Amino acid sequence: MSGQMTLAEMAMEVLTCADGRAKTALSHRHAATWFAARGEGRSIPIGSASPPLHPARPATPALLDPRDVPKRKPGTEQGRIAMIHAVAHIELNAVDLHWDIIARFTDVEFPLGFYDDWVKAADEESKHFNLMCDCLEAQGSHYGAMPAHAGMWRGAEDTAQDLMGRLAVVPMVLEARGLDVTPGMIAVFERAKDEQTVEALKVIYGEEVGHVAYGSKWFHFLCGRHNLDPKETFHNLVRKYFHSTLKPPFNEEKRAEAGLPPDFYWPLTE
Repeated sequence: MSGQMTLAEMAMEVLTCADGRAKTALSHRHAATWFAARGEGRSIPIGSASPPLHPARPATPALLDPRDVPKRKPGTEQGRIAMIHAVAHIELNAVDLHWDIIARFTDVEFPLGFYDDWVKAADEESKHFNLMCDCLEAQGSHYGAMPAHAGMWRGAEDTAQDLMGRLAVVPMVLEARGLDVTPGMIAVFERAKDEQTVEALKVIYGEEVGHVAYGSKWFHFLCGRHNLDPKETFHNLVRKYFHSTLKPPFNEEKRAEAGLPPDFYWPLTE
């Protein structure tokens, strides 16, 4: 049946599925359908959709204000499990963020490469969520066993009517932050001799560069279309929609690889 669905309908099916493992299974299946069609020289119609402001979520974890999420102590086993849980939560949100950008902005004309990029990103985030769930289960825990950050979806809500704002805040700020913090997390799990988590985080780190790059690429594409200065536009949108300053240290090398030069983010630290 999925062969008959539009891409927007596929996105809606993922967004309205509550269970994390089931959501990512749908995400993988729809990505495979999209790329199989592309490989055969067919393209599935994009269609249109009215996605919910919030995607469906499992009953747990409890979502808390960021200030109320317990501090994680990486020197303890429980603290490391909490770190893995936090990454799983980020990855599940990322699955929805990438399908949401597909479903929400179908009124904007794009080459098919735009959809290729975000379907691929959603597919990879689905793999990342499952890798983190596997790590949790190997430690006798599971996704939903501890509270999580309610602020993760705020950038999506704030930019629900503004595609350039969405690209600026989600891939180019929030996902770029992952490039800054992941090497330190990998070091924590290396010290703890947790090879499974180290390998999973290395996969995530390698693939997140691409997701930030997709954000930068399509942001620059829209700036070109509308004859806007990309750096100035980025600064204005981040100041409008991101409710904090950017905090160094930055992974300048990986950010550059993803198409984010230092003069894009350093001015936003003030």
